[in-house]
Amino acid sequence: MKFVIACSMALVVLLAWTSPPAAVEEMGLITGGEKGTYYQFGLDLQKLVKPAGINLNVFPSKGSIENVYAVYQRPGVPMGIVQSDVLAFVARVQTDPVLQRIGKKTKMVFPLYNEEIHLLGKKGITDFDDLAGRKVAVGRDGSGTYLTARLLFKLSEVAPAEMVPIDTGEALAELKAGRIDAMFYVAGYPVRLLKEDIADSDQLAVIPILNKSIVEFYPRAEIPAGTYAWQPTAVSTVAAKAVLVSFDFRRKDCDSVGKIAQLIATKQDWLQKNGHPKWKAVDLNYPLRGWEQYDCVRKVLGKSAAGAPGTTPARAGQNPVFDAIKGVLDE
Repeated sequence: MKFVIACSMALVVLLAWTSPPAAVEEMGLITGGEKGTYYQFGLDLQKLVKPAGINLNVFPSKGSIENVYAVYQRPGVPMGIVQSDVLAFVARVQTDPVLQRIGKKTKMVFPLYNEEIHLLGKKGITDFDDLAGRKVAVGRDGSGTYLTARLLFKLSEVAPAEMVPIDTGEALAELKAGRIDAMFYVAGYPVRLLKEDIADSDQLAVIPILNKSIVEFYPRAEIPAGTYAWQPTAVSTVAAKAVLVSFDFRRKDCDSVGKIAQLIATKQDWLQKNGHPKWKAVDLNYPLRGWEQYDCVRKVLGKSAAGAPGTTPARAGQNPVFDAIKGVLDE
């Protein structure tokens, strides 16, 4: 009898050592620059979902325009964070059949937070309209900042001397060196880059955006006094909404995206306590006009959902989203 018990215990131990580990789901989320709010949100979500057996790979990117196309075309990346004005623009540009499919089938997982438009410049520039005739960095090609900056100039009819398409890190270095007059950065405050890489001695300021044509198109916002150590007063600006999106032709990702959405919906307290300060401003029920919530998300939240037909991937190595956007803005 003792021998049988000993053998049974040995078998249990052996099975414990040889049983395969629980399967880990691999998923990708494309975000933004590593010192931006998108990327920090991605890292927060990575920590949130890991105990649930999901390994969320967080990818940096040039920004929203790249992200819209990556979620559509890039294997293993079913989710991305995108500016609402980029989504709206894509939905309205109908010059390419691939772009039409992207605009039709890009779905909202959740609205997230307001992304304040940071216009940073020399202290002698007092408001947006002062950018006329100046050299301004508008964000790197493929970024949401690029689209927003170009739209602001188009809406306002303010004409800078030159729009320089460089990323935020390079733009800040050029601004400090006096080789450009101002730069745009669209990101929810506080932005790590602006907290860590600017000092009072740089003599820079956040510039108000009060142009009438702009505030009729974008919602007003404010960057509170002291958001950055070198920013003593509150600054009026405008904002876009950050949106977590997916693309509904990859039905195999439906359950995984739904699982992450359910974790976000039920663990908001954890995110607000442990994540980026902007989680406190997230309203998952914000009605984002013109954008449909992904049926795989509605299903796990207890809402009815209709299935969506599939589509086929676009040609690799191209980004018709950026090409179409740039074509319209250059008209």
